[in-house]
Amino acid sequence: MNIGIDIGGSGIKGALVDLTTGEFASERLRIPTPKKSTPENCAKVIARILKKLAPGASDLSIGITVPAPVVHGLVPMIANLDQGWHNLKAEEFLATQLGRPITLINDADAAGIGEVYYGAAKGTPGVIVLTTLGTGIGSAVINNGQLLPNTEFGHIEVDGYDAESRASAGVRERENLTYPQWAKRLDRYYQTLERTLWPDLFVVGGGVSKNHEQFLPLLHLKTPIIPATLRNRAGIVGAAWAAANQ
Repeated sequence: MNIGIDIGGSGIKGALVDLTTGEFASERLRIPTPKKSTPENCAKVIARILKKLAPGASDLSIGITVPAPVVHGLVPMIANLDQGWHNLKAEEFLATQLGRPITLINDADAAGIGEVYYGAAKGTPGVIVLTTLGTGIGSAVINNGQLLPNTEFGHIEVDGYDAESRASAGVRERENLTYPQWAKRLDRYYQTLERTLWPDLFVVGGGVSKNHEQFLPLLHLKTPIIPATLRNRAGIVGAAWAAANQ
């Protein structure tokens, strides 16, 4: 059993995770992300969650996601949190603030790990590409269980545009696109990914994946594409797994 913590732009979530099953072994706790989302303020929230989840359980490993690339524990850029995270050795910083070792991982990478080991892609060999369709587009690439970290394939160029600026779920909502209209943009995006990576499976996450019947059947791909199954649990589960397998 380990602890997974998922830092998001609006909330910081955490739970105990049974690594045998990928199920939560506690309630999922959520505390709003501080309006001034500095590393110090986020660390204080994480400490509160840890105290509630497992008081005194210092033997449990902790995995923490952040909505940014993580390169050997350093966050080289940040978009959805305070700029105090920029170029911060965040893994070392959080370990010091929390008084115990932690494993830091990109949030989409954690979600991909969760889906590969416990969710929609469990038992599927080869190259798995998970995309999270939300305000932007997150991505994770996992080949036979091995993660290629920090891919950021939401920012590939498609038809002259940054992909997520045209095809994210946030754009669909802002432009009031119907699902068929949005599916045309998604089709171009996934076809471009397909020609770049030649994956064995696409897994589509993000809140909009609960409505997958309205857009996935409209795509024209050679690669099978399926909805994620862990939904908002994926990041926490993947973070907990990463902490045990760093």
